[in-house]
Amino acid sequence: MCGIIGIVGTTEVASALYDGLTVLQHRGQDAAGIATVDGARLRLHKDNGLVRDVFTQAAMSRLRGRIGLGHCRYPTAGSEGSSESQPFYVNSPYGIAFAHNGNLVNTETLRREMFEDDRRHINTDSDSEVLLNVLAHELQIQDRMALTPDHIFKAVAGVHARARGGYACIALLLGYGLLAFRDPNGIRPLVLGERVTPEGREYAVTSESVALDILGFKRLRDVAPGEAVFITDDGQLHTRMCADGAVHAPCIFEYVYLARPDSMIENVSVYKARLRMGQKLAEKVMRERPDHGIDAVIPIPDTARTAASALAEVLGVPFREGFVKNRYIGRTFIMPGQGERVKSVRRKLNPVELEFRNKNVLLVDDSIVRGTTSRQIIQMAREAGAKSVYFASAAPPVRYPNVYGIDMPAASELVAAGHSNKEVEKMLGADWLIYQDLQDLIWAVQDGNENLKHFDTSCFSGEYVTGLDQRYLQQIEMLRSDDAKAARRSA
Repeated sequence: MCGIIGIVGTTEVASALYDGLTVLQHRGQDAAGIATVDGARLRLHKDNGLVRDVFTQAAMSRLRGRIGLGHCRYPTAGSEGSSESQPFYVNSPYGIAFAHNGNLVNTETLRREMFEDDRRHINTDSDSEVLLNVLAHELQIQDRMALTPDHIFKAVAGVHARARGGYACIALLLGYGLLAFRDPNGIRPLVLGERVTPEGREYAVTSESVALDILGFKRLRDVAPGEAVFITDDGQLHTRMCADGAVHAPCIFEYVYLARPDSMIENVSVYKARLRMGQKLAEKVMRERPDHGIDAVIPIPDTARTAASALAEVLGVPFREGFVKNRYIGRTFIMPGQGERVKSVRRKLNPVELEFRNKNVLLVDDSIVRGTTSRQIIQMAREAGAKSVYFASAAPPVRYPNVYGIDMPAASELVAAGHSNKEVEKMLGADWLIYQDLQDLIWAVQDGNENLKHFDTSCFSGEYVTGLDQRYLQQIEMLRSDDAKAARRSA
């Protein structure tokens, strides 16, 4: 889960890339970077930190050019130093800057092929750098002094043939233009937009449509699974399907948590999908506890607010804001390490005691992953005077690792893995725990676009659309668990 954006403009694009990254900041708070093309030269600035902190006025003034891309990073694979921040750059062939959202599941195989067969050196632990070098090699074997769109699309087809996993990518090809492509299953999102200015037509590709909205671009469509989009230096748009036959399976967790509610993904309003999640959850509450005795429905801000409001409406129960959020604390789920998550919960949320005192409250969250946040919030509600604390998840139990770009690598860190709902209820300290059913979650998203037949639901179902072996899951647990990350930070 990272945020990416690329623009081919008619005037300087650095400030637009900056603005786009600020509204994609929820997708990654670890590092940020922008690359622009200034004539024959690449201008690049990146570092650890939030967008507003990485890009000083001096840094922005150096990012000249009317073509560029930006990235905000959320670490799932590799180390967490500034060397992992994107965009990455290779100078052969042609000069390529590259930004990637997602995760490969055959990184080690590709890394070995890069060294043994392609004679390319990978300098970091990042699968994004591996993917960049695969693209560079596929472009190089086109063996052309001057690339055409046909050569570029053949290179993307080569990438699809070698890479497995979830990936949405944007690349600057110096002297040629901007390239964007999406994995054959369409797991990670990518959307195309345009705007017309007095100087001419401009194009943008980005992770979420909200970035197009704030920049004044019209959303044209989602980039199709396996499709590549190439926009030349002079603003000519070319598209081609570069992979066929894969199952279209967008990540359903985008709708649950990752995306902003004001985004459209696969022609589905994230906001409307979350309303439907709340409606379905309310129907389940009524089935299982018709005499529920709930005095107030309280969302865990911010992602669960939409589902909680619909749930309260269907139940006919007051919707109350029982927690005030400190907006200067990052998203707990993407904090690097369990210790940071534990410390951040009470710094981030403060209860409004009058909304809890002597009440039976139903707390609603978008999902329950590690259980750290949920356990502490339930305790806070009790300390604020609640008689009973019920807890509802707008998503099903997360019991399996997510390997396509979300930081759920280790089953041992997932509170629901290997446990029944009753056992999780006890572990969290709730008086009652209710989860969304997977089929209801699928319906909530699918109802917005009947053409969506499949989703990546791997963290709920354990079914991986690209195929996996058990050895890979063991490997990523060793590399990406909180304990492994803590060991790397202390090394």
